[in-house]
Amino acid sequence: MGHGTNRVEDMTSPNTATARETIVEIHSVCLPPKKTTFQKLKKRFADVFFPDDPLERFRNQTWRNKVILGLQSLFPIFTWGSQYDLKLFRSDVISGLTIASLAIPQGISYAKLANLPPIVGLYSSFVPPLIYSVLGSSKHLAVGPVSIASLVMGSMLSESVSPTQDPVLYLKLAFTSTFFAGLFQASLGLLRLGFLIDFLSKPTLVGFTAGAAVIVSLQQLKGLLGIVHFTGKMQFIPVMSSVFNHRSEWSWETIVMGVGFLIILLTTRHISMRKPKLFWISAASPLASVVISTLLVFLIRNKTHAISFIGHLPKGLNPPSSNMLYFSGTHLALAIKTGIITGVLSLTEGIAVGRTFASLKNYQVNGNKEMMAIGFMNMVGSCTSCYVTTGSFSRSAVNYNAGAKTAASNIVLASTVLVTLLFLMPLFYYTPNLILAAIILTAVIGLIDYQAAYKLYKVDKFDFFTCMCAFFGVLLVSVPLGLAIAVVVSVIKILLHVTRPNTLEFGNIQGTQIYQSLKRYREASRIHGFLILAVESPIYFVNSTYLQERILRWTREEESRIKENNGSTLKCIVLDMTAVSSIDTSGIEALFELRRRLEKQSLQLVLVNPVGSVMEKLHKSKIIESLGLSGLYLTVGEAVADLSSTWKAHGQP
Repeated sequence: MGHGTNRVEDMTSPNTATARETIVEIHSVCLPPKKTTFQKLKKRFADVFFPDDPLERFRNQTWRNKVILGLQSLFPIFTWGSQYDLKLFRSDVISGLTIASLAIPQGISYAKLANLPPIVGLYSSFVPPLIYSVLGSSKHLAVGPVSIASLVMGSMLSESVSPTQDPVLYLKLAFTSTFFAGLFQASLGLLRLGFLIDFLSKPTLVGFTAGAAVIVSLQQLKGLLGIVHFTGKMQFIPVMSSVFNHRSEWSWETIVMGVGFLIILLTTRHISMRKPKLFWISAASPLASVVISTLLVFLIRNKTHAISFIGHLPKGLNPPSSNMLYFSGTHLALAIKTGIITGVLSLTEGIAVGRTFASLKNYQVNGNKEMMAIGFMNMVGSCTSCYVTTGSFSRSAVNYNAGAKTAASNIVLASTVLVTLLFLMPLFYYTPNLILAAIILTAVIGLIDYQAAYKLYKVDKFDFFTCMCAFFGVLLVSVPLGLAIAVVVSVIKILLHVTRPNTLEFGNIQGTQIYQSLKRYREASRIHGFLILAVESPIYFVNSTYLQERILRWTREEESRIKENNGSTLKCIVLDMTAVSSIDTSGIEALFELRRRLEKQSLQLVLVNPVGSVMEKLHKSKIIESLGLSGLYLTVGEAVADLSSTWKAHGQP
């Protein structure tokens, strides 16, 4: 395709009078191998939905091996279970017991954050870990309730239904939201649509998480100060107003004990962060604090009634809750919306945490399998009195540092919670609410990643703006709207990049065949008679008109510059299409129109190095024929050398 292989003089020197007599070989621009429409669709479908080629391991296998591999693929427990031994079991028991000491108090605390009965938090630390240990592909992910999903569920549901005035309906909506969260998560995994969660960009998550952490922290002032009548709103101003408007309810006994335990928990967290080998200190401190604070409240129960405590928690296994799922009625839309939002957030957190620890131990976590595992875990959980769960960073970090080897550590965690549910629930009767507030505060304070925000500010101001939109949106408007604002800003950024792509003017780096941006490389210089431009995006219907107008503007500006400097006449516009990954019919029409308008100005349009799929469409549209033999080149250097040689041969200056 294009022109044959010729040998011409290189005329790329800015001073044509001293042009180098270097011989440049002109290469043809080839069409890609011919494929049928079905073959193209098949390849595109595979690239989009199966980039990891999950069926590769099944090729050239016997039926027996295929069945075994299929079971291992669906149930990863068959992969590590067949090689399990006493040494692995010992490590998993230690790590499982360690994370249980953290999961039990956190489960109770996070349930209160979601405005649910504390016992639901323990239920959610029993069934989901068992399901994940069978279906999950991460060796270190410790699952259970998490702060952000708990906050979002609590804030969204309580806007329409009061957890105190109508607790049964609220509980039904919580379980139903969990079911839809799991259904959405599992569907993403089964349909391999995990890329949809990428719309929650890193800047969005940094800002959203920090804003949610601040809101969660402010909500804990109710427990730390002993306030009885507290606002149910989640915004910064109503929460702070409620704190100061109810100063008469502040309890000095609660404040002294709460602040004391908060300092202890923060100190142990700091020690473990400074010395990772002492991870067990921060892991054990929440449970130890619960035990000590419960004993203190029990001992002084007759002397003061200012300190509120949990009260009765029912013993026994998770009661079935499938009969409480709410599939019809006025609040169904609320349950679906809450489920999707909490599902996306918990899925993003769970997969990110799993991949973080997998990279440290050099193994791979399959994103689609994780989506299905977390999804089925939540669907089963919704039928067994659990609310939305996922992988927790704090518990997973403890699990990793404690030496977990397989997902069996989740089985040990569930077994420990089972013993607690069956025999130890009466011991939590006098557990003060202040210690739950202190535990939550200690956990969420690490979610405020100011270093990541500062890095965003240094690297990309628009990303920093997105981060701040999420942060202040959550803080001042509402949790779901803050997230929505940040996602909209992120989408606007994408649309700006797509609809207003970058175009650059190239020049030649003297003594080479390299052409680069004139603004970026000072040693690059213009070539007389040429305007060399590069487009850094696909050419679609949304940007084709803009690119056409922008290239014409480049042309006018170059002609004005030449006129001011009494330079050589502009003869040719070279369009480097190396970075144009695709083009549609609107883009092709724009190139036709651009060529026509340039011809009216006695200017030639030359295309350089279109990629395979773009070249194929250009060929089918006949634009290559309209450009002529000297309208398509493999490199900018070859285009400049060949055209300069042609002009010289025709006696043109």
